[in-house]
Amino acid sequence: MGHRLSKIYTRTGDKGDTGLADGSRVNKDHIRIEAIGTVDELNSILGMILANDIANEISTCLNKVQHHLFDLGGELCIPGHIALDETYITYLENTLDNFNENLPMLKEFILPAGGTATSACHLARSVCRRAERRVVSLAKDEVVSPFSISYLNRLSDLLFVIARVLARSENGTEVLWQPYQDKE
Repeated sequence: MGHRLSKIYTRTGDKGDTGLADGSRVNKDHIRIEAIGTVDELNSILGMILANDIANEISTCLNKVQHHLFDLGGELCIPGHIALDETYITYLENTLDNFNENLPMLKEFILPAGGTATSACHLARSVCRRAERRVVSLAKDEVVSPFSISYLNRLSDLLFVIARVLARSENGTEVLWQPYQDKE
């Protein structure tokens, strides 16, 4: 494993640039840093979900995904490096299918609402979509593994399904969207 930080502040980024794992430096608003930061934000939200009393199978899944996201962050911080492969995507698909198996078919839109864990899971899903957009933007200018984009795409689907499962355990049901009708 690489360097461990013994000192948290280095002052090397005080002028608006930051170091990548290959030793190169980029501006802190570079799309690569945006992608890395959004993946980190997503991982933090998963930690918020895990702080709730949730089913063990969801906890186990999200903990594994947190490790995957660290792998993805490592991949993104080394230009040209590939850390994720098809097995990561297969894991998400199999897990998604297992969670979705007992859910009723969707007939209406659901709102990103419910209990604390459900709402945090919907937030994670939307941040995951943003991370996907950032990685797609990065891929326009630099080589990015297609597995990274697929992983984030599938992860947002899994988070949607997990939010549906969590809604049932926290509220008994999902909050369904209804077109707004002014009653006045």
